[in-house]
Amino acid sequence: MTPFPSGRGGRVGPALAAVLGLALTGAACADPAPAARPAGEPPARSAAPATSAPSQAPSPARSRAPAADAQVPDPVRVRIPAIRVSAPVVPLPLDRNGTLVAPKGFTETGWNQAGPEPGEQGTAVIAGHVDSHSGPAVFYRLRELRAGDRILVDHRGGTVEFTVRRLARHPKNRIPNEAVYGATGNAELRLITCGGSFDRSRRSYRDNIIVFARAT
Repeated sequence: MTPFPSGRGGRVGPALAAVLGLALTGAACADPAPAARPAGEPPARSAAPATSAPSQAPSPARSRAPAADAQVPDPVRVRIPAIRVSAPVVPLPLDRNGTLVAPKGFTETGWNQAGPEPGEQGTAVIAGHVDSHSGPAVFYRLRELRAGDRILVDHRGGTVEFTVRRLARHPKNRIPNEAVYGATGNAELRLITCGGSFDRSRRSYRDNIIVFARAT
């Protein structure tokens, strides 16, 4: 597996699909509690439980979509009103093999710090668990998002707003790397979690759910 580039830039690196196939298995895609296992098709929004309550703190001032060459501070929180997610964002390093380390907590998300910050030109990636041994995790309802939904990424200087363009579900071993993670002239965001059926022999979901969004 080709390691990620260590520097930040417009390209996240073609190994990300394989990386997430590893990073979002095991602890990150734990053998789910029966009630928490995602179904093959998205349920109606009202049918799924909320994963984490929205923050009650005042929202930071919203930033305009950054210029192509803008430098954006590291993300600290992601908010997705449509599915009632408000969760901290922690930086995720790469291990010695160039593999993205999974978030430690089931209620937090992780940003690939080897890539651009959300809001900078290029494809930023935020990953999160879908479930845990005890129930739904932070991105349990990610599959319910629809085109036009908002994603708000807070940083120390304000907030960058993204608009969902589409969702995709791909087998982990057949992700179209260039289409999902390739270079772009825009400030793009990908939210990623596990999905599809659960392979108990491998203790891993077979697919990745990927949300494509762009800064607006």
